[in-house]
Amino acid sequence: MPDEQPHPTRALTDLQKARIDYARRDLDSARAEDLAQLPADGLIILVERLRGRLGDALDIIDEVTST
Repeated sequence: MPDEQPHPTRALTDLQKARIDYARRDLDSARAEDLAQLPADGLIILVERLRGRLGDALDIIDEVTST
């Protein structure tokens, strides 16, 4: 196994922190939902919203880890 050197880390920008906070709030909200009570279209909206937040979080990871 090659020696791995830690990747230099950068501090998150205020915008990146806000995007992460927004994603966490959406996730907390989704966890609080009674999914059995949501109609099908409500579930679709919830999944789409979380999918967007996941994509945004992955974009932030790419921004932070890119050289």
